[in-house]
Amino acid sequence: MQALTPAARNLDEVLSECHAFDREFRSLLIASCNADSEPEASYAPYIKHQGSYYVYLSELAAHTGNLLHNERCSVLFIENEADAKYLFARRRLTLRCVAREVARDGDAFDEVFDQMEAQFGNFMRMMRNLTDFHLFRLEPESASYVSGFAQAYSLTGEGLQTIRLRNEAGHRRTKTPDTQTTD
Repeated sequence: MQALTPAARNLDEVLSECHAFDREFRSLLIASCNADSEPEASYAPYIKHQGSYYVYLSELAAHTGNLLHNERCSVLFIENEADAKYLFARRRLTLRCVAREVARDGDAFDEVFDQMEAQFGNFMRMMRNLTDFHLFRLEPESASYVSGFAQAYSLTGEGLQTIRLRNEAGHRRTKTPDTQTTD
């Protein structure tokens, strides 16, 4: 088999690109599991503050109950299909997170919610007092970033500052009659 290897990229540049990618979005995709361990996916507007993602979720949304009972979740940012050069190689950032509810009566709630008001407008003033909503901090523990074919990276460590190419060998391709060689 032949390998499709990635073009050599400077890992510091990839890390910067990865850390800037989420700023292209105003909402995130979130996956969580219900009490029966069945996965559920949805989305939520977010703000990023001190390396964590904050979402304000209604109890009417399935993922609110899921996060209250199981703190593990996954967050996805993915390039728009219309903007992608190749549909199979859309840029994407997947974060494995721990969800923690932010107490409504604490300073952290007020600080983050003030930022939400600044980001999303006066609509959030009305939302602030709805007690069936919960503010969650999604703390990334690790991540993967795909920037194209054979360009998949793992991110770990504090602030997700450690990056490595997941497979330096690249993708494998089966030999076809036009790529086979004779000895």
